[in-house]
Amino acid sequence: MPYSTLFGDHFYCRSDGRAECGHVFLGANHLPDRWSPGGAFAIGELGFGTGLNFCETLRTWRVARAAGQAPGTLGFTSFELYPMEREAIAKALSRWPELTRERDDLLALWPDKPEADVTLAFAPEVTLRVIVGDALDRLSAREDLFDAWYLDGFAPSRNPAMWSEELMAAVFDHTRPGGIFATYAAAGFVRRNLMAAGFKVERRPGFAGKREMLRGTKPETFA
Repeated sequence: MPYSTLFGDHFYCRSDGRAECGHVFLGANHLPDRWSPGGAFAIGELGFGTGLNFCETLRTWRVARAAGQAPGTLGFTSFELYPMEREAIAKALSRWPELTRERDDLLALWPDKPEADVTLAFAPEVTLRVIVGDALDRLSAREDLFDAWYLDGFAPSRNPAMWSEELMAAVFDHTRPGGIFATYAAAGFVRRNLMAAGFKVERRPGFAGKREMLRGTKPETFA
């Protein structure tokens, strides 16, 4: 179970991080239902960590593509201050045999010790970008717009900067109208910051006994 001594928190749910990804990030973002054949879809993520969310998303995309339901292209952009070394990712993802293909594909391309931005191509249809550095600074400097967001930083009580009002506003600004965010977090200040940014926020049942999580949508039009 990978653990950050810097933030005093585990990298994913101790019961089953892969199942939590399905419930929180894929489920609340209505994926793969929002993927349409021939189109393009962009996912943004705060906190790449072990790469678990990316691998589970890639696995789901491949299943949908085989059924003719995946978009023409999938872009996955993650913002990470402390990218993990290749060996650590390999160990963390070894827990799930369901992700063997995706883990091996990621490890084949991942640098041993990443120190700068990483861009990886998984066949011509899927691109992973890991943007290394302070999330607020790096996101604010970009022009990308995302259809879905995975807000997966360490717990708000351990890493409040990853859930700040300024960063949530930047997430909103880089979300397409009608775009959705999802997060396991349900702290009051996180919900207030997301609402202040402009998202329509709702509480949903959390994963594995956690009472609540948050999901929100950027309105199609603005007053």
